[in-house]
Amino acid sequence: MTTATPSLLGTSLGEIATQLAGATRVLRQYKLDFCCGGHVTLEEALASKGLDAEPIVQQLQALTAGSAEQDWQSRPVEELIDHIYQNYHLLHREQLPDLLRMARRVEAVHGDKPGCPVGLADHLQAMAIELESHMQKEEQVLFPMLRQGMTAQAAGPITVMQHEHDDHGESLQHIIELTDDMTPPPHACNTWRALYLGLDGLRNDLMEHIHLENNVLFKGALNA
Repeated sequence: MTTATPSLLGTSLGEIATQLAGATRVLRQYKLDFCCGGHVTLEEALASKGLDAEPIVQQLQALTAGSAEQDWQSRPVEELIDHIYQNYHLLHREQLPDLLRMARRVEAVHGDKPGCPVGLADHLQAMAIELESHMQKEEQVLFPMLRQGMTAQAAGPITVMQHEHDDHGESLQHIIELTDDMTPPPHACNTWRALYLGLDGLRNDLMEHIHLENNVLFKGALNA
């Protein structure tokens, strides 16, 4: 029987991610979705995966309050937007073309081998197009509105962006399914292994990106 703190179990994953330094690392370790699934409580998320709450709660309780994400909540919105653009929008534009190139090579050379992620390249290409469209809408429409303090008018665009974040989460889930959770088979070549390592990086970066927008930037604007 678990002795986990009830208040922590009843807290949403998004709140935990923004209030505890290092929490995103722990949540990723147990594959708990704190970005698109940030509204789900820790207790609900653990139950859905059949995980024992005690060791996870102990790890979270050991973290120091006042994370970098928590700091963003008190910083100017312009600074947060600049951070998202510089550290995530520009990063994704570098990541996806390289991952797409490696995926096409792996499928072309190893398509007949067990475990080859057939269809991954096409999926990454579609994902890159969707993500680029999403980021452009933020850069050209939503971010300028938030910079100007037009929070009431931004409610509609924010809802659209949140729905698209859910779509990005589904795209990540499909990558996980195609790649056996980014686990290369024993016979995988160096390109194959580098591809999966890069995909894992993309997953972590995109989750942090969506988390900062959903749980900090958008939440702050809607509560203004």
